[in-house]
Amino acid sequence: QKVEIDSFSGYKIYPSKGRLFVCGDSKVFRFANGKNERVTLPAAQNPRKIAWTQVYRCMHKKGLAEEASKKRTRRTVKHQRGIVGADLAAIAACRNQTEIDRTKARQAAIARAKAERKDKESKKTRP
Repeated sequence: QKVEIDSFSGYKIYPSKGRLFVCGDSKVFRFANGKNERVTLPAAQNPRKIAWTQVYRCMHKKGLAEEASKKRTRRTVKHQRGIVGADLAAIAACRNQTEIDRTKARQAAIARAKAERKDKESKKTRP
């Protein structure tokens, strides 16, 4: 014996229970009880909008807690890695510098660049 499914509500219909309705166009409806038959046949209502149907419950995620627990997501773990030009220690040293140290290093680099430019220009003018 086969357990059927109600055409409207989605309830199970066990053998020797429920009603079978066949339309003129050979479309078959199975109903578990008179309530489902009443709601469907005269003017078919949408089972998605009627709260006690299985379709409504699936759409609105009702009663899923006992069936399956919420899927756990894996957190991404961040790793510190060195870059091609610098290893981890160099990166950490740059990150831990204070603002004063940064400005001193910047001024020193600017002074070095100016000195190099001055040397180049003096070499150009000599010949």
